[in-house]
Amino acid sequence: MTELKVYYVTADSLKSLQEEYEVLKNKTIPEIATRIDAARQQGDLSENAEYHQAREDMSWAQGRLRELDQILENAEIISTKGGNGNGAVTIGNTVKVLVNEKEKEYMIVGPQEADPLKGLISNESPIGEALIGHKKDEEIEVETPAGKQRYKILEIK
Repeated sequence: MTELKVYYVTADSLKSLQEEYEVLKNKTIPEIATRIDAARQQGDLSENAEYHQAREDMSWAQGRLRELDQILENAEIISTKGGNGNGAVTIGNTVKVLVNEKEKEYMIVGPQEADPLKGLISNESPIGEALIGHKKDEEIEVETPAGKQRYKILEIK
């Protein structure tokens, strides 16, 4: 039996994913089905670019709908308000670190919300994974694409 994957998301992200699911299911897919039907009525499908494009669009939309269904069924809402009580970094925390004599701030989120340019890093990324479970003033070494980096945890929010 395979283990179910838990998708960690914030409440805002969950709402956004639910909205995307509803739009795909109730608007996008029916619109694409109408396009496919209209293209079929034009006759020869072998050279009908609109038909082939609509089929590709339908394939993508149905795949995304299945992906969203999986995420929504296995979503666990993470709190972005404080820690887990023991002072260690957990998913949902914002962590201020010192790396290469520069202060950086990261929020640990699930992979669906990760956006490193906005300071949102996945709990599955090398840095996120290394920070989880550590406490303020601890130093950790992380293997990054740029090589080994030392991170000192300055603050956990």
